[in-house]
Amino acid sequence: MPRTLWKAQYRDELVSRISSLAPDAKARWGKMSAPQMLAHLNGWMEMARGDLVIKPRRLFLRYPVIKHLAIYWLPFPKGVPTAPELIGRTPSEWSIESANVCNGIKTFEGMHPDGVWPLHPAFETLTPAAWGVLGYRHTDHHLRQFGV
Repeated sequence: MPRTLWKAQYRDELVSRISSLAPDAKARWGKMSAPQMLAHLNGWMEMARGDLVIKPRRLFLRYPVIKHLAIYWLPFPKGVPTAPELIGRTPSEWSIESANVCNGIKTFEGMHPDGVWPLHPAFETLTPAAWGVLGYRHTDHHLRQFGV
């Protein structure tokens, strides 16, 4: 069973790792600083909640077999471009960004009680299960980027 934001133990693990992250942590790859990465993760959570609409990209990732492989099995590639809406915001104060990411992770299971999720800009329609796995893997990818 893959790690997912639907399981409390994996949400707790990510929150603990975020708590050990320092604002001056150096990235192992990529161009983002640690504060920019947290702002990016907050943007992702806003997108998942439906509060931030991102222009669809019409990528090959939307096809079912490729989507499944990318979300559940293939390693996240390093340095892949992301939606401009997810990297353009200037980070807030460290404690605010960090608290917002942790809160988004902790409250993930309460999102969309009606079962209606927004379209993902690259994958388009996702099941709630896929949102949970993608959310965990995306957050884990960026925390590993900064060594936590």
